[in-house]
Amino acid sequence: MNIILFTNRRGQVWNFEFQPVRVLATLLLSTLLVVVTTLYIGVRIGEDEMNYIAEWRDVVQLQQAEIESLRQQAAADLDALTLRIGQMQGEMLRLNALGERLVSQGDLDKAEFNFDALPPMGGPHEAAAGKSADFNDILEMLDGLDAELADREQKLSVLESLLMSRSLKERVMPSGRPIQDGWLSSRYGKRNDPFTGKQDFHHGLDFAGKRGSEVVAVGDGVVNWAGKRSGYGYLVEVNHGNGYVTRYGHNQKNLVKAGDTVKKGQQIALMGSTGRSTGPHVHFEVLRNGKTVNPARYTGK
Repeated sequence: MNIILFTNRRGQVWNFEFQPVRVLATLLLSTLLVVVTTLYIGVRIGEDEMNYIAEWRDVVQLQQAEIESLRQQAAADLDALTLRIGQMQGEMLRLNALGERLVSQGDLDKAEFNFDALPPMGGPHEAAAGKSADFNDILEMLDGLDAELADREQKLSVLESLLMSRSLKERVMPSGRPIQDGWLSSRYGKRNDPFTGKQDFHHGLDFAGKRGSEVVAVGDGVVNWAGKRSGYGYLVEVNHGNGYVTRYGHNQKNLVKAGDTVKKGQQIALMGSTGRSTGPHVHFEVLRNGKTVNPARYTGK
């Protein structure tokens, strides 16, 4: 096929020879080349994208594994922290109980030392607050608090022992009068005997009162003797330990027996006039290491 083109410019004529088979083959080859090139480029881009996606998938999986590890570690740390706090709460309960006992033993003001309330605190607040404490700071503070609790518990235990020892000594040490109501009728030392009129040594204090009134122990102890004894009538003898013994004579009736444990202020007999006596009274003696001493040192009279 020939194509002839005529132009108005200088009578030029253009002649083109056109072969449809060759043109069609060229177009097909060109189209095929474009398609193949496009597919190749698409495959390469797809491979790059797939590699990129695979890399990101690996990164995400690694981060997920790290997050899971951190979550497990955080859960373990939280469990340990919860256990630690629980232990410290137990220690605090013991310290509160110990503190309440010390307040009671030491006769302190319970309103001032109230272990059920937080200690009074306060002060102005600044707007520019510091940063929050992190987990390590919290653990460090807990360690310090734990050490302080252990130290306070040891010191309070020692203080409790001292107070108990002091309280025990105060309770067993003879002190006070052996009667609730009455008066001092005869002192310790030399006096004229009420029966013979001769000078004699009186080894105790006589407290007169109403017949049948209370006779009480002047300290904690164990009854050594409860019965009749020559000159004393019905007698109660109490051993307080540390070499101290007290005697309560001329009783109308003894209310305790040998081997009984008595407390300070406990009624042990009824006032009477048995034995060598001129009237209802209690003859009160204090012995230290087997020898009588002036009971006025312990009664305040």
